[in-house]
Amino acid sequence: MKITLKVWRQKNSNSKGHFETYNLNDINPDMSFLEMLDVLNEQLISEDKIPVEFDSDCREGICGQCGLTINGRANGHFHHSTTCQMHMRHFSDGDNIVVEPFRAKAFKVLKDLKVDRSGLDRIVQAGGFISTHTGSAPDANALPIGKIDAEEAFNSAACIGCGTCVATCKNSSAALFTSAKISHLVTLPQGKIERNERVIGMVNAMDLEGFGSCTNTEACEMECPQEISVVNIARMNFEFNRSLLLNGF
Repeated sequence: MKITLKVWRQKNSNSKGHFETYNLNDINPDMSFLEMLDVLNEQLISEDKIPVEFDSDCREGICGQCGLTINGRANGHFHHSTTCQMHMRHFSDGDNIVVEPFRAKAFKVLKDLKVDRSGLDRIVQAGGFISTHTGSAPDANALPIGKIDAEEAFNSAACIGCGTCVATCKNSSAALFTSAKISHLVTLPQGKIERNERVIGMVNAMDLEGFGSCTNTEACEMECPQEISVVNIARMNFEFNRSLLLNGF
C-alpha cells in the first residue's frame, strides 16, 4: 500500500516546528504504525536526511512510551489502544496521515514527535512513600484485603502513565492519571497512613506542572489504553476535600 505522511518536525524545544510531507510505497498492511515509522527513517537515512525522533519501548501496548497524535487523535482512531497497537491495515491505500506529538502545555516537545512527560513522574514523587514494617515479609494472610478493595486498587494501578488522558483532554488535564495513582494507595490499608499528605502533595504538584483542570467530559476514560475509570477522579476530589478539612483549611 502507498501512503502520504505529514509529520511534525521540530529541532528542539526552542525552535519553531513545521510539518514535512513524505511518500511511502510498498507498506505492508501488517506493519504496526511504529514499524512504518521505522521504514520512513530507513528511507530518510538512505537519503542522508535526519530521521524522525519518536518514543517507543516494548511495542506491545504495555509500557506507554509510544504516544503519538494520529490524524488529530491521541494514539489513532481506536478506543483504548496505544500507538504501537495501531496497524497499517487500519488505513486505506493512498491515505494521507498526519502525525504529531502529544499536544499539552506540560508536555514540552523535545524533538519531532518526542515530548517530555517527566511532569507525570514528579506528580508521583510528590506522593512520597508509605509507612511499613521492616524485617521479614509478613504472612500473606496477616493483612486481609477485601476482594472489592483489591480489584479497585488493581484497576487503578493498571495506569501505565502514557499521557493519553492529557493529550485527549481539551484542558490538558492530568486528573485521570493523578487520581489513579492516588486511588491505588488510598484503597489499600498500606496507603492509609499518609493519605492526607499524599493527596494534597500530588494535586498541588499537578497544578504546579501546568496541567489543566478536569473538563468532566470523560474523554480521558474513552481513550485510556488501560480503561482507567473517571470514578478515580471523584475519589481524588473527595480525598482532597477531606484532607483540607482535617488539616483545618
